[in-house]
Amino acid sequence: MKQYDLLVVGGGQAGCAAALAGARKGLRVLLAEASGSLGGSATVCLVNPYMPYTTVVEEDGKERRLELSAGIFREIHEELNRDEIYGYKGKGPDFHEETMKVLYDRKMQEAGVEVLFHATLCGAETEGRRIQSVTFATVGGLYTFTADTYVDATGDATLSVMSGCSCRLGRPEDSLCQPMTLCFRIGNIDMESYKKHHAEISPLYKKLQAEGKLKNPREDVLIFPTRIPGVLHFNTTRVVRLNPTDPFDVSRAEREAREQVVEMVAFLRENFEAFAHADLLMTAASIGVRESRMLNARHVVTGEELLAGTHYEDGIAAGNYDIDIHSPDGTGTSHHYFPKGVYYTIPYRSMLPQELDNLLVAGRSIGATHEAQASIRIMPICTCLGEAAGVAAAVAHQDGVDVADASAEKIRTLLREAGAFVG
Repeated sequence: MKQYDLLVVGGGQAGCAAALAGARKGLRVLLAEASGSLGGSATVCLVNPYMPYTTVVEEDGKERRLELSAGIFREIHEELNRDEIYGYKGKGPDFHEETMKVLYDRKMQEAGVEVLFHATLCGAETEGRRIQSVTFATVGGLYTFTADTYVDATGDATLSVMSGCSCRLGRPEDSLCQPMTLCFRIGNIDMESYKKHHAEISPLYKKLQAEGKLKNPREDVLIFPTRIPGVLHFNTTRVVRLNPTDPFDVSRAEREAREQVVEMVAFLRENFEAFAHADLLMTAASIGVRESRMLNARHVVTGEELLAGTHYEDGIAAGNYDIDIHSPDGTGTSHHYFPKGVYYTIPYRSMLPQELDNLLVAGRSIGATHEAQASIRIMPICTCLGEAAGVAAAVAHQDGVDVADASAEKIRTLLREAGAFVG
């Protein structure tokens, strides 16, 4: 049974940042991922581009742009924009996920992180207030590992639940979560015609939807550019009223979403010259989940706290992405946009379960209400939460304590020294 200082479950944005931050502080780190690549939602679910993570502040009578997500996130984003791996040129919030896969591979190797792909978490053993070991199903059978500190970066709080921690699901009145979405790409598009007629797509979609000719409940067609000529990215399917933590519901969601893709491709081909010869290039390997379990943490961040621009003494990440709630039971998306210069921080306590002392939760399943989670769930913020988790594990290791007792001030200081923004 191999022993590590830090074991991170889940190789998405949060898990990768946690592993890198811990290893760069000298920890022996294992990063276990259920798929065959790192990057999580960005690479497996084709979630692209990064959502906004900056605000404008005034200093000495002048305005300047403030990056609320920095540190490891900034490092990754800048290297994706340079793209010295495959050479997909561009600069902005979008990126190429194949570049991201290799970039994370190389960074883990450079930092000395041991990565285990195709490793599905299937058990956890606890004793008292500590996780003792975790077990993964792999192509070679069951493997069990032990560590001083564990990070749950599964996105669904899977390790937390398996270890006996309490969580909540979705909105409080009925436990419904924000919709699941299967992203997809269409190529061979006449881009000049698309640019000319792009504004006509959603109005016609709504008209046909109202006539009962389209089944997708989403209120519009959401399309993003890509770095490949003639290719567009679609984040527009919507599967509602299914539980993202129920394997049978998730299986049904995958099927429903694929039928919505069939419907959307036909709609575009039949009604717009730009798509007359278009080809469906790919659907994501897995449906994207916006919201599922959320930890009953030592502090649960609320929507009211975010709206007030609360800054916590133990803040370890910051954000101001709008409170963006896709209707859990039908059409419509509600928004609250933060005023210029207003942002919130996220407390370290929101990553700590009430029941265990050597476990941290990083990513979208931290302690947050339905409303707060709608803002903190984006990839830039999740990356920063992961970096904080890795640094916290290093502080705990250095001081000979569990992460529950790690000094938040030391964590904040080390994050600042590494270029992160904590408020």
